[in-house]
Amino acid sequence: MTPIAPHITAFLQERLPLQRAASEHTCDSYAYAFQLLFQFAAERLHVTPSALHLEQLDAPLLMDFLQYLETKRGNSPRTRNARLVAIKSFMRFMEHRVPAILEQSRRILAIPAKRTDTRLINYLTLEEMQALLNAPDLKHRDGIRDRAMLHLCFSAGLRVSELVNLPLAALEWQPSPNVRIFGKGRRERLLPLWKQAIADLRAWVAVRGQSNARELFLNARGEPMTRSGFEYVLDRQMEVAAKHCASLATKRISPHVLRHTAAMVVLQATDDIRKVSLWLGHGDIQTTEIYLRADPTEKLEAMSAVVPLSLKRGRFRAPDKLIASLRGV
Repeated sequence: MTPIAPHITAFLQERLPLQRAASEHTCDSYAYAFQLLFQFAAERLHVTPSALHLEQLDAPLLMDFLQYLETKRGNSPRTRNARLVAIKSFMRFMEHRVPAILEQSRRILAIPAKRTDTRLINYLTLEEMQALLNAPDLKHRDGIRDRAMLHLCFSAGLRVSELVNLPLAALEWQPSPNVRIFGKGRRERLLPLWKQAIADLRAWVAVRGQSNARELFLNARGEPMTRSGFEYVLDRQMEVAAKHCASLATKRISPHVLRHTAAMVVLQATDDIRKVSLWLGHGDIQTTEIYLRADPTEKLEAMSAVVPLSLKRGRFRAPDKLIASLRGV
């Protein structure tokens, strides 16, 4: 029997960050997936998580775990698939360290991902976005920070991880104001700052003060802003904005909605999906096509370009006695 503890430690501390150069977010996501798995397996097998052995993590147990995620924890198929990706990555890693589990690994790798629904994205109108940007109280330091965070997240189409990890040095004021972003997949992009966003960022930098933290945005304690911290700020400012823009009260807003909103603004301004892909830092332009499905102007243009057909009404004639008999069924 092979104790799993030393191998999962090597996977999370060596394989992912050092050999694969995975991001901190990916490492945290994988670690949480295994936390859930080991707690489930330990309860099922009546052992402590540290006493689990690799051979106990077979395909049937993992199938039950995936079912548990959806039925008991209420996870979506997309989240279920993300946990499965982490497990499969670990099993491929173990094939080289413990070749004896090759057959067990092959069965686990054969577990299929569940198909997911492709829904239209949620985004804000320009009026709703303006109401959100007007919500922070600029008479206070936190309000200046909140306005700068919201404006930069929106105008640059940032992921929340990109926003909270953005260093102060990423702002480049000369020769023209830009922000340098290291995004998902180690892709770097340089984006020009919008005029009003420049003013909001300058106002925040002026009151930010000295700090040992390299990050641009800090919380009230002078520590780097966290993902949950920004989500709290967004929720709080949404409540204020909803008092002045009634449609916001019916919308469910997350940090990623601001990114979607930026994409829709760029798409409608440029009418070029490639520019949207570059702005967001997508590695595959197919990822960006979700915004074409969400933009109604694309469908209206397609309808106006279509020449209606002149159809002649007629009556169906059954070419065969069998077909004719089926008409009366």
